[in-house]
Amino acid sequence: MEHPARKAAGEIAQIVGAQLQGQLADQVKRRFAAWNDPRAKLDRRYRRSSRALTFWLIVLSILTVVGGLALAVGIHTAFAVVAFGGAAGTGVLALRTRGKMREIDAARQQLAIAPVRTPLPARSSAARGPMERLEEAEDTLRELLHQIDSAALTSVPTDSVVQARATGAEAASALRAVSQQLQAVERARDTAPPLDRAALVEGVRRLREQLDEGVDGYCGLVAAAGRVLAESTASNPRQVLGEATDHLAGLASAMRDLPRWN
Repeated sequence: MEHPARKAAGEIAQIVGAQLQGQLADQVKRRFAAWNDPRAKLDRRYRRSSRALTFWLIVLSILTVVGGLALAVGIHTAFAVVAFGGAAGTGVLALRTRGKMREIDAARQQLAIAPVRTPLPARSSAARGPMERLEEAEDTLRELLHQIDSAALTSVPTDSVVQARATGAEAASALRAVSQQLQAVERARDTAPPLDRAALVEGVRRLREQLDEGVDGYCGLVAAAGRVLAESTASNPRQVLGEATDHLAGLASAMRDLPRWN
């Protein structure tokens, strides 16, 4: 029969190993997502173009100096012509590289307006489905509010649109916090001894219900925005959007007040 102390040590090592494996997988996932982030890709392209521009400017300076010295000391004219021709070609390359840098910088500024995408939970996580719904709802709400904010399409005041946009962002942040909490409880459930898992299984179920309720509330705001846009001539579109915004704000506040699992 295995010694109790050795058995306990083995269980502890298994739990710690599983936790470290989960942390390592999360770290690899974050680094992979950071590497593939569109902003990071543009930053790398900008740095490469900047180094290329520096190289072309150095070559341009050298060729210009060489061509000038060739003319000054009376070296064969063909040598100076070649040097100045090379300088002209290098100058063209430098200008093209500088233009590419401007394009990349404009793309970076455009991306700065767009929201940062948080990596979705693992497919095995109960939080995956709600977070996929949330991402789709965020994209839809962003487009709807952009069109509602056009005076040519609707009569909704700008302050109502701003409030709806801010409330949506706050609610999405609260939902992602609940998603992270749910994933943490899932990891604890998977590494806990069998006799201790019942409470954690119940915690996962409860958090999933709260997550579904919050995403449903967010989709309610999306639906309200869609109705406002579809019925742009309605008597009181501000009230329709305001009621949905207030309801979502209440849900977001309730989710932020949830007790945290440690």
